[in-house]
Amino acid sequence: MKITLNSTEVSYFTLAAHVDTGLFKYFSFLILFILYVVILCANVLLIVVICMNRSLHEPMYVFLCSLFVNELYGSTGLFPLLLLQILSDVHTVSAPACLLQVFCLYSYGGVEFFNLAVMSYDRYLAICCPLQYNTRMNSNKIARLVALSWIYPLLNNIFFIFLTARLQLCGNIINKVYCDNHYIVKLSCSDTSVNNILGLTHMFTVILSLVVLILYTYVRILKVCFSGSKQTRQKAVSTCTPHLASLLNFSFGVYFEIVQSRFDMSSVPKVLRVVLSLYWLTCQPLVNPLLFGLQMSKIRIIYKNLLFGRKM
Repeated sequence: MKITLNSTEVSYFTLAAHVDTGLFKYFSFLILFILYVVILCANVLLIVVICMNRSLHEPMYVFLCSLFVNELYGSTGLFPLLLLQILSDVHTVSAPACLLQVFCLYSYGGVEFFNLAVMSYDRYLAICCPLQYNTRMNSNKIARLVALSWIYPLLNNIFFIFLTARLQLCGNIINKVYCDNHYIVKLSCSDTSVNNILGLTHMFTVILSLVVLILYTYVRILKVCFSGSKQTRQKAVSTCTPHLASLLNFSFGVYFEIVQSRFDMSSVPKVLRVVLSLYWLTCQPLVNPLLFGLQMSKIRIIYKNLLFGRKM
């Protein structure tokens, strides 16, 4: 796959935000490599724990497993190419590889947001409709919700990648450490109105709908907490706190990324811009296993059994 550049074909992009300062690149490589290994180990461990223990075969843990699989998917879409680029003296990436990374990272973000919305709906049913929970959250519905969380973002991003690939470009320099669709579209010297209109339409329909769903579920949960018993409040706090923390963490990361992409950040130090651009892709896969693994009592007990080989 090649992209047209002033009647020629772009075969590669240059990732211009990499900082080559002697030993610094080896230090940053080591830090990111360790971070990647920790993310892989933590998320794989949680997936194995959920899959291997029948006591965790409940809707909430199925959705958690989908979330952890997505963390592995997004991290693998970022880290291998990022680590190679850090050690390379020439920070170029082929056009097909760049578009593939764009697809992986953007679909990761979409799946993450869908998963968090589905989890908020699940918590709403469990806390606000406990007597109807098992009938309303049956296995068929769980399968449909998980499938929707993955299929829609993947198909949606295939379509947006197709729109990007058809653009004629006036440059091939991306001022980031990874490939970004918004920056590629900004390089275009052809009409990008279709890309912009469809992007805004997607934002104000799908994303806004998910935000409204999440806000609605938490308003209802808070209403039940204030009017319910102490036991109900404790249940809501124990199950909703890690989800809410994960949601806020991801939302802040995406907000940082949107602000940096849409506004002039030249006054901000380059290293800080790089860190902020990586936040939504690195912090969420690292924090989620800690949030859900340590906060949920069933997972904590199974962790202890695995570590000490006895019932706690």
